[in-house]
Amino acid sequence: MYYNKVEICGVNTSKLPSLTAEEKTVLLERAHNGDCVARDKLIHGNLRLVLSIIQRFAGRRENVDDLFQVGCIGLIKAVDNFNTELDVKFSTYAVPMIIGEVRRYLRDNNSVRVSRSVRDLAYRALQVKEKLSGELGYEPTLEKVAEEMKEDSSAVRQAVEAISEPVSLFDPIFSDSGDSIYILDQISDEGSSDEIWLEDIALKEAMKTLNERERAIINMRFYGGKTQVEIASEIGISQAQVSRLEKGAFSRLRKGM
Repeated sequence: MYYNKVEICGVNTSKLPSLTAEEKTVLLERAHNGDCVARDKLIHGNLRLVLSIIQRFAGRRENVDDLFQVGCIGLIKAVDNFNTELDVKFSTYAVPMIIGEVRRYLRDNNSVRVSRSVRDLAYRALQVKEKLSGELGYEPTLEKVAEEMKEDSSAVRQAVEAISEPVSLFDPIFSDSGDSIYILDQISDEGSSDEIWLEDIALKEAMKTLNERERAIINMRFYGGKTQVEIASEIGISQAQVSRLEKGAFSRLRKGM
């Protein structure tokens, strides 16, 4: 996904016009009086605003053309519903309208379905986080956000994670001369470290030093989850004999490893 590409939906974004506050006021008045040309000029003159807003959603790997079109729908709604009698800047009114339209699109097209209550909590958390970032001058933790919202921090964290776009373990995060590093390469697996791998090899080699009956007892006891009584009944010896054979097998395994 290239969010810095010049042409989006057939529009050359490098040549988008800008409108002054006075021009916007005049065009809004004319558009609300039924002037379609003024309405089109007003929409076209605010496409830069749409472009800047969809950059916020760059991490979701959505098609930039789709997001731009959805953002334009929000812009059109803002143009048609803005009250020129109020002492409010048009951009102040348009920004939440555009963001709301994009978020609605992302919510409805998310591959993972999240309940409405969880989504609402997550969106409130993101709004509070943005507000605190402006006040504090740095990005607050989710615990701080939850405290401001008077909500449980774990519930807020789970809600924000729930609306996050899933990523593939094979998504590249860095590429140099054709060699890529993927998300998978950055995840550690404590269950398959070199030490455990070597221990597994050593155990297999040590098991070869046991006789057939000892190997059977160790396999049934520790891989099959059976008790000494169950093993004794299965192979036709006493539980005391199983215990003795097990201890002897362990002794040889320790020496072998």
